[in-house]
Amino acid sequence: MKVPTMAEMMAEGKSPEVLFWVGCAGSYDDRAKKITKAFVKILNNANVEFAVLGTEESCSGDPAKRAGNEFLFQMQAMTNIEILNAYEIKKIVTACPHCYNTLKNEYPELGGNYQVMHHTEYLKSLLDDGRLTIESGQFKGKRITFHDPCYLGRANGIYEAPRDLIKKMDVELVEMKRCKSDGLCCGAGGAQMFKDSEKGDKEIFVERTEDALEVEPAIIATGCPFCNTMMTDGIKNKEKEKEIQVLDIAEIIASAEE
Repeated sequence: MKVPTMAEMMAEGKSPEVLFWVGCAGSYDDRAKKITKAFVKILNNANVEFAVLGTEESCSGDPAKRAGNEFLFQMQAMTNIEILNAYEIKKIVTACPHCYNTLKNEYPELGGNYQVMHHTEYLKSLLDDGRLTIESGQFKGKRITFHDPCYLGRANGIYEAPRDLIKKMDVELVEMKRCKSDGLCCGAGGAQMFKDSEKGDKEIFVERTEDALEVEPAIIATGCPFCNTMMTDGIKNKEKEKEIQVLDIAEIIASAEE
């Protein structure tokens, strides 16, 4: 796979069209790495000149901030901002809504001003510009439901870009009863991903998986590595792994091209 770093590009005197912010999940989590690879494959196929920060990328600071450690968040953010500004980065794309929300809405007050796009928004723009073609491939006619990530949907009002991409695939898009602005969290946001559950009689991810199962999909599509983990856990909890797949939209588009 062709994944140039910013340092390599600068050494060649080039600047990329867009910086791909991979994020902690996309870098280290084995499941989320597949989303990263799928997105890179699409960018390469669409001839997009992109770069990653590589080892210069640090956590965006989202989990620290959500967990209440503002001091740690600002330390992490300032380190990233210094690097991004040194490279004169203008446009960032990321497959993680948590990174997206933090870079877009919380970095500006610390001196980090960038055009930040979620990967579904960016893929939609490539599609609109005629640089990306989407095929249905193996997914033709399948029932797909989309789970809205909190930091993409309710926090930033992006509902249509992911759905537009799914609709281009000649599939049946079915909506859960709680969707878009009425969507339900998968249970991982607000740094909940990294702590044990509190007292109660049902896990949020189980509740959300039940919402999805009601519409009898073949695939639950997500646009967030955290949501992907939680919905996958939910499918395992319900012992439905053989019938239902949980896939990021980038994975669906990339594997349809094969």
